[in-house]
Order: sequence, then C-alpha cells, then structure tokens
Amino acid sequence: MSRRSFLAGSAALVALGVAGCAPSSSPSGGGGGVTLRFYEQKQEVIAYFDELLRRFEKERPGITVVHDSTVAIAPQFVRNEPADVGCFNDNLELARYIKRGVLGDLSDLPSAQTVRTDIGELTDQYATYPGRTSVLPYSLAAAGVIYNKRIFAEHELPVPETWSQFVDVCDELVSAGITPIYATDRDTWTLWQGLFDYSVGSLVAPGEFFARLKELGTDVGPDSEVSFEKDFAVPMERAKTISSYFNKDHAVRAYADGNLAFGKGEAAMYLQGPWALSQIALVDPDLEIGTFALPVSENPEDRQARVNIDLGLWIPTASTHQDEARELVEFLMRPDILNAYNADNLAYSTLKDAPPQQDERLAGLQDYVDRAAFYQGAGTFVPTSIPLGNYLQSAIRSGNFQGMLRQLDADWRRLAGREATV
Repeated sequence: MSRRSFLAGSAALVALGVAGCAPSSSPSGGGGGVTLRFYEQKQEVIAYFDELLRRFEKERPGITVVHDSTVAIAPQFVRNEPADVGCFNDNLELARYIKRGVLGDLSDLPSAQTVRTDIGELTDQYATYPGRTSVLPYSLAAAGVIYNKRIFAEHELPVPETWSQFVDVCDELVSAGITPIYATDRDTWTLWQGLFDYSVGSLVAPGEFFARLKELGTDVGPDSEVSFEKDFAVPMERAKTISSYFNKDHAVRAYADGNLAFGKGEAAMYLQGPWALSQIALVDPDLEIGTFALPVSENPEDRQARVNIDLGLWIPTASTHQDEARELVEFLMRPDILNAYNADNLAYSTLKDAPPQQDERLAGLQDYVDRAAFYQGAGTFVPTSIPLGNYLQSAIRSGNFQGMLRQLDADWRRLAGREATV
C-alpha cells in the first residue's frame, strides 16, 4: 500500500463520521432543472453508461446527468462532495462508507424487491448499517478456470470434476509438453484472485470464516476456533500443487503477458475472470475457450464459482437531490437496462428471473450462478494493509505456504489490536 493511498484512506475515515451531516454541493442545472453527478468506477464501461445517462435525460426532461469518472472515491467524501449516485465495486473500500451510515437506505425502492436475495446477501458479508439497504447489486462477475477447448479436445482431456481428475489433467498436459496453467506472479492481484481464491472457496465458506475471524480479533491463533493456519491448511496444499504446474517464467510475467500467451495457445488453462476474455479475444478472436469451477475436493458437488459484485448502486445521504437520484437508480435497475448491461459485459444479472448469460465462454459457470453455488473470494476480505499478494509470491517460490498462513494470523491480530485502541 502506497503512502499516498494510506493518507487518503486515513483522511476518509476521519471525514466519514461527519460526511452525512453537511449538504451536498451538487450543482443545479440552468432554467430550474437539476444536475446530478453520477460516479462510475469502471473506466472500460464509461462510454456504455454515458449512453444510458443520455437515454435517461430524454425520458426525464429537467434532469441533466454529469458523468463523474474520477478514479478515487475517498476524496469525494473527504470534501463532503460525493456524487449523487454511485456505481462502484462492492468491496472493503465501499464497506467503510456503509458502516458509517453515509449511504442512504434504498430498501423502499421498487427495484430493491427485484434483486435476488442470495446475491443481495453478498454485500452484507462486507458490512451493514442497521435498518438500511445501502447498496443495490447491479452486476455479478463469476470467475473460474479459463481453458483452451482445442487443447483439451486434441488430447482427449475431460473437464475435471474432482481434485484428482484436475491433477491427472495437469500431468497429462506436462507429459504432452504443454504448460498446464499460465500464471502472472508479477501482478500480485492475479495470485490472490486466482490461485488463492479458487483454492479456498470450495473448501471454506469465506463469508462465514471472516465474520468469525472479526469476532475473534486479537484472539486469532493456532488454537482459536478459526484461523488461517488451521482452516486454510488444506486449500494451501492445493495451491502449492497447482503452482507446480505454472509456466516456468511465472515470476516475471504480468497480467498482459498472460492474456497474450493464453491467446496464442501457449497454455491449456488460465486462472482468470471474465475481464480477461476481451483481451484474449484481441489476440485470437476465434480461439475456442470455456470456463469451469476449479474442483479442490473429491466430491463434484463441492464445486463453486468465485464471484464478486462487480458494480453496486448507492446514493449518499449528503446528496441534496435525493428524489432525482432515486429516479436514476430506478431507471438503471430496470430489467431491460440492467440485464442488457450484464449480457454485453460478460457478467450475470442480479435480478430475479433474469435471462442466462449467452456467451459460450462463460456457459460453464451459469449453473453455479443459478444455484447460488458461489462464494466471494477470500482475498477480497483481506485488508490492503496486509500484503497478501506478496506473501503468495514468496510462498510459491519457497513452497512454505504454512509459514504464510501463520503470518496472516499474526497480521490479523496486529490489525485487530490497532483497531481496538482507536
């Protein structure tokens, strides 16, 4: 974590306690109209949302929407000038604002009743505020093992359903002179998103584990009810085995290298999410690929997909245009708009009775989403002040994953002790 990020986060925490008390400085449009600021985090879909905002303006004369695409969210709250509507990845950063009650209650909106309960509950795993629905899940991203269908077909390899089958597939690929898994250790987020999260999720329920870990605080250790060292021991044995099938130069390869190499057919599998698919397609638009949930036990029914709420909608309590902001949220939550966005952007709808994702590259995960056989990645619950990605780099090189887990327990105790003194 950089010094700048640390200072910005610290300032945000101080300011959040009073952020909901002062009026918003959102500008008013000319001629008595209202101008809303819409904050959207994902740079790659800014143009997409711009079209939606212009459509909203046509349907609702008198409201103008300015697309605020600044990268950081914290400065908006530090200055007490948050956008009127936010569209943000649901994670620990957003959780800070939820916990402090600076995001309004959306539970009375008609669209709130259309969200799948099992998806809506995912945001509660990070944080809640009493009596409020602070975020409406907008887009669910599901991730798994991306695989090259041509390579699998040429070597008559099945999509593995158990851990032993997965290892057998990797061994067959090695025997055939093919790199089983392309890894990009240089970008550490790819390690915790892929290797760490995939190995943990089907063996440990991350939401429940981290909820209990928070309760234990400074009491976390080898003899506590839950701990990294105890609960993640088997998953990290799996991770250690998986890392033995990586490309030999994995330590110096970055995310862009991985997309290029996989697109060129240099490996059979890739531990990445749907965000990589468009980059792979730039290399070879005709490459036949699919996705499956990594099996880490001998029971096929244990398999689950790694998911995250890629975007969620919220309205700060500081906005002085609450009614207009709620109109915009209702517009964006309309099934014809929300479902179309997710279909176009390789994600899954968060609404009840939504159509399936039609992209064949993601077809292998649809059943898991339908059955709610999914989990939020364990790495997403780890604060950025704990360098999980760097620990994984070291563990892969040394083979000492148990030492990494002991370090995670120690870091958790340290942070819990610090929070207790604040």
